[in-house]
Amino acid sequence: MDESDRRLLENIEKFGCQVMHISEEDELPPFAYSVGIQKTSGAPEVVVIGLKRDMAHFVVNEYNKRVRAGEKFTPGSRYSGFIGDFEMEVATVHQSHYKEYFGYSLWFYEGPHFDVVQLVFPNTSGVWPWESEATDWFRAWQPILSKPSDDEPSAL
Repeated sequence: MDESDRRLLENIEKFGCQVMHISEEDELPPFAYSVGIQKTSGAPEVVVIGLKRDMAHFVVNEYNKRVRAGEKFTPGSRYSGFIGDFEMEVATVHQSHYKEYFGYSLWFYEGPHFDVVQLVFPNTSGVWPWESEATDWFRAWQPILSKPSDDEPSAL
């Protein structure tokens, strides 16, 4: 175990989770996800895709704070209080995306033994990525992970 692993475990112990941020790379959007929420609160881990680092960290930490206070987030439902007046919709992440997105969670839970929800947000005009008015760029910048991945159709 190296220093970053120890720091991750300390943050989970102290705050209930560690926020991992993966920077934008070429055409791939940035994303942030939690490690440890399911262990410390029993709620699923969370991921948010396509937001800038500070905003993504705030969203993950806000989710952690709210589930630790007992709030439940139901897939298919919308919730406010994450990004200004915008609602975010909860989607269950399909396990075929775990290897690509949740490396530290796979290490922490010693395999795909955890659940993840994605908090999906609309664009500034209130258009959701799955709506016909959404641009191709917006759909690509915020992929919805609730369906099996194209290149890995089965679970880990």
